[in-house]
Amino acid sequence: MIPGRPAVPLRILYSFPHTLGAPGIGMTALNQVSGLRAAGADVTVVCTAVDASVGAFTAARTLTVRGHRLPHRVFGSADAAFRYHDRRARAMLASGAYDVVHTWPLGALATLRAARARGVLGTREAPNSHTAAAYAIAGAESRRLGLTMDGSASHRPNPRRLGRELEEYAAADLILVPSEHVRQSFLTAGVPDTNLARHQYGFDPLRFTPAGRLDRAERAFTAVFLGSAEPRKGLHYALEAWHSSGAATSGTLLVAGSFAPGYRETLRPLLVHPSVRVLGFVNDTAALLRSADVLLLPSLEEGSALVTYEAQACGCVPLVSTASGALVTDGVEGLLHGPGDVAALADQIRRVSTDAALLAALRTNAIAGSAGKTWAAAGERMLAVLVAARISLRPGAP
Repeated sequence: MIPGRPAVPLRILYSFPHTLGAPGIGMTALNQVSGLRAAGADVTVVCTAVDASVGAFTAARTLTVRGHRLPHRVFGSADAAFRYHDRRARAMLASGAYDVVHTWPLGALATLRAARARGVLGTREAPNSHTAAAYAIAGAESRRLGLTMDGSASHRPNPRRLGRELEEYAAADLILVPSEHVRQSFLTAGVPDTNLARHQYGFDPLRFTPAGRLDRAERAFTAVFLGSAEPRKGLHYALEAWHSSGAATSGTLLVAGSFAPGYRETLRPLLVHPSVRVLGFVNDTAALLRSADVLLLPSLEEGSALVTYEAQACGCVPLVSTASGALVTDGVEGLLHGPGDVAALADQIRRVSTDAALLAALRTNAIAGSAGKTWAAAGERMLAVLVAARISLRPGAP
């Protein structure tokens, strides 16, 4: 039971302008909904579609006709499709009785404005750092490497979308931030701390477990980079640190993920070393994490990378940047370094690859601490945030 939870379940309209349960943020949203429901919230979902892998799921589908997801081009553009979803969510808000409406980027503005007019708490997810900061960081690193961000890049600067997101930030009563890194990016951009609230993401404890690990007695030291291979994720820093740490002489670095255009070619001199294995896209990420000693994720910009939660649960020790958004206490469940600090990461790799006792202690703590980082725990935390915020918005609310 959450302290302060109302006797009547909190009624949440959850608006997600994408396919619920699809890989990436679609799975984040699905798990967030499930966590909120498990914590006791009454959640009504409005989304564009529900992924077939989810199975039976009750939701209002705004871009689905006769079971088929309408492509954005039907509306003329992706922005027009987002606006259509937003209007549909706003109509649901007007026709129902809700305490909170929770929204996601680009499909939220009309719904948030309507929520404020009705006295309903309007919240907005911040799955990444402040968009202006994210654009600046991703763009600067791509330029530094001599790369051009193509049209498919998620962080390619888009002034029109940035303007839309700035309006959403202003329309929300509360922006939910999943990490201290994200919170600081909003504070730097001038968003008042009173408009921000920390929640967290999570992992599936049925899928991500340490069971079946093969540790150092059975194989050589193994590190893994798992994620989208693009400049903002810092794979180039991971490779530089790996080679300068000395671990490359006898260990293995596994690189799993799809490469952004031109990035693999830029990194070729670092990737061709015998100690580096490029795996491409990997389906069974849990097995991959169980096969490795440490996770390398020297991100320059993130929200709160789910792989850092999953790695801890699998006993794969995070050696990650402070911009990764990991729920890690430095020196307890893993080791942290500043974004772009290759020397610090190289030293950390050197330490854990040569000190079996240190590695074992970090692994034990990571596994033990993962119990509070499941999606169920995330749901409890998010519901507590929403209950407290609603009481603050409407003192005396039940």
